[in-house]
Amino acid sequence: MKRDYSSPTMEALMQAAQAGDMRAYERLLREITPKLRQIVRRRRQFFSAEEVEDLVQEILLSVHAVRATFDPKRPFMPWLSTIAHNRLIDSARRYYRGKSNEVQVDELPVTFADDWANVESEEYRDPEELTIAIKSLPEGQRKAIEMLKLREMSLKEAAAASGTTVGALKISIHRAVLNLRKALNRE
Repeated sequence: MKRDYSSPTMEALMQAAQAGDMRAYERLLREITPKLRQIVRRRRQFFSAEEVEDLVQEILLSVHAVRATFDPKRPFMPWLSTIAHNRLIDSARRYYRGKSNEVQVDELPVTFADDWANVESEEYRDPEELTIAIKSLPEGQRKAIEMLKLREMSLKEAAAASGTTVGALKISIHRAVLNLRKALNRE
């Protein structure tokens, strides 16, 4: 049985596609793709051509995945618009999630590759000032700094030597570093 699709509606094309007519489905996809590009371009004017095309393809994949939910007794375009709207919202969420986690850096030097990364700063080079600052720390913080930073013991070794837990040492070292920064005006 050969069908005539000279001017079928999108509803009819989708109904035929749901029944397994691949030509009707291909024609439907060809007809809706330019409409989807127009929708995406209108709502995401800042997108590049590649980003528009990616989003259109994402919408087409969604149409394919949920094509069984279309009710041929209802209009096709509102159904398609809802899918497009949902994918646009998803893309906006991804965009803003990415932006909130991004840090803009003009130039990220690789350790020891750039000359300025190898320069040692003299402002941290006053050993007497550092010794005085360490001595002024509370005993637990001072011992944590001495064991972990000066003697370069592991957390397990320092915990065993001091009779404290690894977690307590981490807290002590964190607080000690904060106090040293304050004492040395390095915040």
